Amino acid sequence: MPLLDTGKEDVRPASVLDGNGVSAHPDQSPPRDAITAGRSVLAAYYTAEPAVRSGDRGVLTRTYWLLDPKTGTYEKDDRWSFVAVAPGARTAAVLERTLPVRRIGILDLASGRVDRWIAVDRGVGGLAYSRDGSRLVATTYGEHPDLITRVKGSSGDVAWVSPFGSYSSRSGFYVLDVADGRGDWSPVADRRDINGRQDFALSRDGRLVYSQVIGGKDGLQQFHDLDGDTVPAPANERHLRSDVSARLSPDGKLAALGLTAEAKDTSWSEIRDPYTGEEVARVRGAQLLAWVDHRRLIAWERAPGSEEYRPRLVLVTIGSEKVVPLSGVREPDEAFETVEWEPIFVERRF
Repeated sequence: MPLLDTGKEDVRPASVLDGNGVSAHPDQSPPRDAITAGRSVLAAYYTAEPAVRSGDRGVLTRTYWLLDPKTGTYEKDDRWSFVAVAPGARTAAVLERTLPVRRIGILDLASGRVDRWIAVDRGVGGLAYSRDGSRLVATTYGEHPDLITRVKGSSGDVAWVSPFGSYSSRSGFYVLDVADGRGDWSPVADRRDINGRQDFALSRDGRLVYSQVIGGKDGLQQFHDLDGDTVPAPANERHLRSDVSARLSPDGKLAALGLTAEAKDTSWSEIRDPYTGEEVARVRGAQLLAWVDHRRLIAWERAPGSEEYRPRLVLVTIGSEKVVPLSGVREPDEAFETVEWEPIFVERRF
């Protein structure tokens, strides 16, 4: 595979939202101080753990840490069950604790106050912004989307698991104008090949929505038009995977994909032509999270010298072996019951 960049990088202090340099904290996990690289900023992260409702039923409950743009630090905010940060990382859309809810808050990240509420007629459980930040897609559910069940394994061990393939209460989605809160709801047919939580997101051009499906032949994703009907993937997103959050490069010329077939101890992920699906280069990283510019990305990468998968956030360059650590190592959850900390990246220069 060709080397598309030399991988040179100067790590230096950067303005939280307005700069374009790299701010790394390889000694922090989870991070306390802002992590930034080029166009991307770690705007928030969350942890999650089971909360018992009754008997063998519970919910996986999230706790968020949000970036304060004034101090450049992450502050715990346990008021919200779900947070979507807008491009620019100055505001966020939030949902209150008991899902699903019938109003969406628009939160000022500097003041910590909700500027206004958007009322809806159906229960919402998930949110995602459009690429330009002007619209929200709000996924609707009949029940809490993070329901979990306690099960006993063959060895007698007890664990919490999320149901799959038998039931999801997802009913459809709203596409809402952020400025005035207006928008329509569209129903979506039931599916058996989705998880309990399977939120929608808007396509690159905002004309369609998509969500993950399990075992699908088209990159684990299914697209719908804004009326809720299933449609083919757009030409430039046909070869993407919904479980690789980086998706298209800023100029739209490259597609971030998953691990190469040869990846073993050292992880390399594929970069493909988004229209043809042909592999054009490779980049270090086990999971590609966000584009920094046209040739660099932020990824989870296995920490060196460890037999188990203990990832850290790193800055990687297409075709280069250079890795710049951005965070400390995230410890694994051996019981698979909790989320240690999950990053949320957005564009900061907006």
